[in-house]
Amino acid sequence: MARKSKKQQWKIVLLLLAAAISGVTLWYTNNIAKKIRNEEKSKVELWHNAIRKKEELVALTTVLFDSLRKEETTKAAILASAFENINNANGDLTFEAKVLELNTSIPLVIVNEDGELSLSKNIDETLIEDPADLKKVIAEFESEHKPIDVEGFGLTMRIYYSNSAMYKELKNTIDNLVNSFFSETVINTASVPVIVTDSTQNNIEFVGKVDTLKNNVNDVLTEMKSGYEPIVIRIPGRPTQYIYYADSETIEQLRWFPYLLLTLVGVFLLIAYILFSTFRKSEQNQVWVGMAKETAHQLGTPLSALMAWRDLFEAEGISKELISEFNKDIDRLSTITERFSKIGSETTLLEIPATDLVKETLNYLSKRISSEVKIHIIENTTSTVLVNAALFSWVIENLVKNSVDAMEAKGTISVLIHDHKNLVFIDVQDSGKGILKRKWKSIFEPGYTTKERGWGLGLSLAKRIVNTYHKGKISVHQSELGKGTTIRIELKKVNGGFISNVAFFDVLK
Repeated sequence: MARKSKKQQWKIVLLLLAAAISGVTLWYTNNIAKKIRNEEKSKVELWHNAIRKKEELVALTTVLFDSLRKEETTKAAILASAFENINNANGDLTFEAKVLELNTSIPLVIVNEDGELSLSKNIDETLIEDPADLKKVIAEFESEHKPIDVEGFGLTMRIYYSNSAMYKELKNTIDNLVNSFFSETVINTASVPVIVTDSTQNNIEFVGKVDTLKNNVNDVLTEMKSGYEPIVIRIPGRPTQYIYYADSETIEQLRWFPYLLLTLVGVFLLIAYILFSTFRKSEQNQVWVGMAKETAHQLGTPLSALMAWRDLFEAEGISKELISEFNKDIDRLSTITERFSKIGSETTLLEIPATDLVKETLNYLSKRISSEVKIHIIENTTSTVLVNAALFSWVIENLVKNSVDAMEAKGTISVLIHDHKNLVFIDVQDSGKGILKRKWKSIFEPGYTTKERGWGLGLSLAKRIVNTYHKGKISVHQSELGKGTTIRIELKKVNGGFISNVAFFDVLK
């Protein structure tokens, strides 16, 4: 079973902590936003109630005004009848005289057939002294009410009357009240966008809290219609009107604020994670480079001693076959030393036949692994690839060793080298226990291992060398439990010689 490192455990802890912080932040900001929305909603309800109360007041005032207007018209008719009775001198005229005496509010003028003033009541005498002024007053009164003709003593008298001062003042008050109802109660006191329409619900009459420079009013009205139900205004004597409204801009912003804050927190955590990962990898790279340089340095001393022993064995006449194998191990140690010495230094990629490098590595390994492991190589290409021999042989070596471990040192390893379009495929297939599909990518992660002992760095390093250094790909091509696994390396073909200086330090990033 793969072992989880403490680093992975800390990552999980930090991830859970970040999720907890984000959750608490979202809950807290959402709670605040909800309270503000509720307060805004309360304000809208108060505004809604104020509209209703003001509407009731305007309606009641209008009804009273209509009653007063009818009452004054009735009074004028009674006055006309009283005048007519007086002129005809029919019976007891005490009541008629009393009616005329009690009229202290309705302005009126009575003229004869020639248009001359006969009597005036409740009007400033200075306004009717001049005949021209009298005509103006008569014309004004006639525009308000139809004059009343009175017959008596063979004469026809005409009564012109006007609304009382109280009536006119009340009318002005009502007009101002209706105008202020929309301009103040509906528009100015609203904390939300408001649009007032006529009875068709399409023609706009008033607009409030809507930025007409940024928004098309008709589009805003359409959106409002899909939101809250409109407030219907019915004032007696006036057409029905509709008040549409929507949430304020503050509410709209608050609706998205928690998610915006959560996104910002997420971005901040992501940036922090990337920065810390970069710093950590940089430190790891420095440790890798330092350890590799020190390893190469430490290997140098025993390697020199082994070379001296080889020369001594040759002088002593020891078997050439043994000396040959001894030389191979010395060359292998030299290669390993060269690998470690390249870490952190510039190295080169050279054009090499793909089969040559693989065969050389397999020939060396075949004599140093279990005799019960059979290695077959199948060559179906003559293409060349750009590789660094010392590093790429390290990749092949790691793959073979992993296959040997997977087969428990008993089975068959087949290496197929073949072309595919502009690529060269190197497939390393074993007859081991196979890999679960969900772990095909995990095996290339640092620290992943199924062995009792081991650092879990072989396949991770192989992936870095292939992907980053050689610009190729390495992956699990096929695997089946109990039957084996095929690891595929993809490299680009080359048509001519090419050398590229690349620092192996980059592979470790």
